[in-house]
Amino acid sequence: MASRKPATPQTTAQQLAAIIKSARNTMRKDKGLNGDLDRLPMLTWIMFLKFLDDMELMRETNAQLAGQPFRPDLAPPYRWRDWGADPTGMTGEDLIAFVNNDEAMRPNGSRGAGLFYYLRGLRSAAGADRRDVIGTVFRGMQNRMADGYLLREVINQINRIHFTATQEMHTLSRLYETLLREMRDAAGDSGEFYTPRPAVRFMVQVMDPRLGETVLDPACGTGGFLVEAFSHMQAQCRCVADEKTLQTASIRGGEAKSLPYLLAQMNLLLHGLDHPQIDPGNSLRVPLRDITDQDRVDLILTNVPFGGEEDRGILGNFPKDRQTAETALLFLQLIMRRIKRPGAGKDRGGRAGVIVPNGTLFGDGIAARIKEDLLKHYNLHTIVRLPEGVFAPYTDIPSNLIFFDRSGPTREIWYYQVSLPEGRRKFTKTKPMEDADFADCLAWWSDRAEGPNAWRTSAADVLKYDSEGRLISVNLDIKNPHSLEALEHREPGDLIDDILIKEDRVLEILREIRSELSQAA
Repeated sequence: MASRKPATPQTTAQQLAAIIKSARNTMRKDKGLNGDLDRLPMLTWIMFLKFLDDMELMRETNAQLAGQPFRPDLAPPYRWRDWGADPTGMTGEDLIAFVNNDEAMRPNGSRGAGLFYYLRGLRSAAGADRRDVIGTVFRGMQNRMADGYLLREVINQINRIHFTATQEMHTLSRLYETLLREMRDAAGDSGEFYTPRPAVRFMVQVMDPRLGETVLDPACGTGGFLVEAFSHMQAQCRCVADEKTLQTASIRGGEAKSLPYLLAQMNLLLHGLDHPQIDPGNSLRVPLRDITDQDRVDLILTNVPFGGEEDRGILGNFPKDRQTAETALLFLQLIMRRIKRPGAGKDRGGRAGVIVPNGTLFGDGIAARIKEDLLKHYNLHTIVRLPEGVFAPYTDIPSNLIFFDRSGPTREIWYYQVSLPEGRRKFTKTKPMEDADFADCLAWWSDRAEGPNAWRTSAADVLKYDSEGRLISVNLDIKNPHSLEALEHREPGDLIDDILIKEDRVLEILREIRSELSQAA
């Protein structure tokens, strides 16, 4: 009988991918779940509780070794080790009742609060620790699995992940990004939670957050900007004090929707941020006039919500002549107000990189007044124009990256048009934007010159006033003067003049060539 070939040992990545795949396949059998938009949040909250318990065990061990007292975030029997770690533990209807019900039979045999009911009620005394995060996460969550035996299978599968292992954490953080991208693709009109990572990485790279600075994303979704900024600053850490600064004073976010709030918490935890400081309230809820220097930050990186509308209570937080139903314009005003003023060693003040829809560039009325404020009181130095399809399949609305700081009024604005790869008409879900698509723009950023993809205009040419000094328009939608689209909109006389100039130059070159040929003969 032929001997069986020994199986090749799986890598950590293969093992973790197999665990996640197995858990998702188990979830597909459950009638309470409908598609990835249900399955991935389920998977996340289960992973979240396993992660918390692994971290708690590690902190408890460190406290004992240091001879210090330790207070757990979760009390028994609500820790993962009490109800999730035993593969033969609570299952079936008993497990569903323990997870879902306000009161149920608990794993230790006593009656008391159910798991979610207990987690939703967690509060800290001072209002600033993990218990507040856990309570906020679970106040917006519910268990959608209907079969307790399948739920036990999933719990047993996730129990095989070791969140205390550095290699597993690193691999799982990348796997989680893949899950978030899949969720974006399945989310329909909820796809705004996920910003394409090549755009995120480019913006973080050119903004270059430095250790000691505070980075804010007031509409953080699943936390892409914050994760990338955290990783960028982590590479700058050289000592324990640097790590403490990174962990406690560097990353801030805001996310009002419960699902992306949970996803962002997990994303940041997996990437190494011990206590993510994400505000679960609407970032627009504070009146602009109440924002003080203490609320301002060094750097804001965000993708403002497209096309949303806010209620009248939120609009009242903005000046009467700057109130608009368009959420993107409200967030733009908030960002302008929340970056630091110049001073205290920062000559340029705070800075911002923001993804905005095309309509923000050419909008009139209130939009024009907001852009007038931007140009007169901030330095809008760069606009990067993105090709169609960057946010596919969520939306085909053309988008732009705008960059500004508080160093003074805008004098000139540089534009850069990111090109599509050769032979492509647009980016798509199956052929999305990649990091390489930003390579030319990245090279141009620090060594600027006009060219086929780069041009500039003065702020004076953009701000249009009537004879009485009243604002008419602020159109930032300046087309690439080297493109066919720009040629289509030029006056016929201008086109003829341009052609004649080029023809004269061609004749001049021909004469030079003829002269050189004559000399050679």
